[in-house]
Amino acid sequence: MLPKFLIADNSQEAPDILHVVHTEKPMCIIQCDADDFHGHQRIYWIDKEPLLADEVESLLEEAETFFEKELENQEDLYDEEFE
Repeated sequence: MLPKFLIADNSQEAPDILHVVHTEKPMCIIQCDADDFHGHQRIYWIDKEPLLADEVESLLEEAETFFEKELENQEDLYDEEFE
């Protein structure tokens, strides 16, 4: 079973851009700045885009929460490694 969200990057071509991949329906890839989830945000729909704006808004809120927690966790792991 895949996690609901994954973080992906292409640091060689776009070091300041990250992608949050939503693996459940409606599947999509959300492009954002590494420092700001809303910066340069673009959604690439793999499945058909939901018709209701509330569904998209809810998905983006969940993705942002995941994104922020995941980056915090990575920072904590990095700090622990170099202490």
